[in-house]
Order: sequence, then structure tokens, then C-alpha cells
Amino acid sequence: MNARSWLPLASMSTVIVALGAYAAVRQDAFLTKYNLGNLLITTMPLALVALGQTCALLVRGFDVSVAALMTMCVVTASFTMTPTSSTVGLTFGAFALVGVGVATGLFNATLIRLFRLPSIIATLGTLSILEGASLWLRSAPEGPINSDVVERLNSSVSFVPLAFIGVAVLAVAGDVWLYRSRPGLALRAVGLDETSSRRLGMRTGTVIMLAFVACSVLAAFAGFYEAAQVQIGSPIIGNQALESIAAAVLGGAALSGGRGSF
Repeated sequence: MNARSWLPLASMSTVIVALGAYAAVRQDAFLTKYNLGNLLITTMPLALVALGQTCALLVRGFDVSVAALMTMCVVTASFTMTPTSSTVGLTFGAFALVGVGVATGLFNATLIRLFRLPSIIATLGTLSILEGASLWLRSAPEGPINSDVVERLNSSVSFVPLAFIGVAVLAVAGDVWLYRSRPGLALRAVGLDETSSRRLGMRTGTVIMLAFVACSVLAAFAGFYEAAQVQIGSPIIGNQALESIAAAVLGGAALSGGRGSF
């Protein structure tokens, strides 16, 4: 990665520090451990889904179904991770949420690769299906989510949530993978020029499918933290579709594909 690729990160970091300094001057409570911890844990759903959206953007695609998928995961958690669930039940409940993400990613990838639908059209259709399914399962917010799961997801060291540290490590590891490995090179190459990549022997269809599956799986993990925040099976909470695209682009992802940074 050259110096130019770090410019978006440097610019955004400067803006964040400046905004934080302004807020601290205007409000003494801003820099308290309680407030900073809440700010960091609140970023978790958007941070995870933005990482996933970057995968789709790298192959010149969009996934607008991620918000509805997160909502579906919250609703699913209200059935599979209830206050009376055992440890084994909670484990299977967590796998159920990941399974929803994998299934959604495969469905989107099939529409895009097999039926040759533009990604925005395919994922818009998936969004409608997931929204309908969520409202069918929960017509109103109900079904409390296991408090032990909520507590573990929100656990922290001092004011820094453990999950936030994990996401930071994941982002760094993702960038190392993206720019220092052959699969990462393939992902960027397919996004830059799919035809040339295919002529060079790359399995472009597989790369694109895996990118959309990764996007949905990360959105499913974001659903865990969305569930930890609302703590009830609400069918009307997801709104991170456009925000995730904006976050990825502000972080350096190109709408034309092939360029970006986790």
C-alpha cells in the first residue's frame, strides 16, 4: 500500500479527533469512561457490516440487504437465544445466526452469478424478503434475548469493549490478507478487471460468490451486537445499508471496485 492509500484513513482520523475535541470542550461528560465505552460499543454493528460491505465493493458490487439481514438475525436471536436457553442451546442459537448469514450470502451470490442480476437489484430483492420474514416472525418487538449473552458481548477492559479490540485486529489482519496474499490479490484483480482476471485463470465466479458470502456473514456478526443493544426481537431496527456503503467508501473503498482498505 502506498502513501496515497493511507490518505482516507489519515483524513478521517483527523476529523474524528477534531470532532471529539470539540465535543469534549462543549460537554464535560464526553470523555468519561462510561460515555466512551458506550460510543465504542455502539459502533460495533456498523463497523462489522462496513467490513463486509467492503468485500462486496472490492468486486464492484453492493449489498443493500445487510440491514434487513441484521434485523433478521436479531429476530432469530429472540427465538434461539432466549433467557431460558442452556449453554448448548445458546451455542446452537449462535450458529443459527451465522447460518442465516451464510444462506443469505449464497442466495445473493446465486442471483448475481447464476441469474446475472445486477448486485443492487438482487440484494434489494433479498432485502424485501428478509424484511417480510422478520415481520412475519415478529409483528412487533417481543421476545427478550438472553442477558448472559448480552453481558458477554458488551464486556470490556476499562472502557474499551473487547469486541472493539477484536474488530480492530480483524481489520488489520484483513488488510494484510488483502495486500499480502494471493487470495487478496485475486479479490482486488477481479474487482479491477473481471475479464482479464478470468483470462489469467482466476476463478472469478467463485471469488465474487465468496465476497458476497463474507459480506453477509459479517453482517450476521453485526446482528449479534445489534441484538445486544436492543435486547429484544425487534423487526424494525435495521438501517445500516447505506451507512455501511458510506463508511466503506469514506475508508477508501472505490465504487468502481478493486481498491479499498478494511
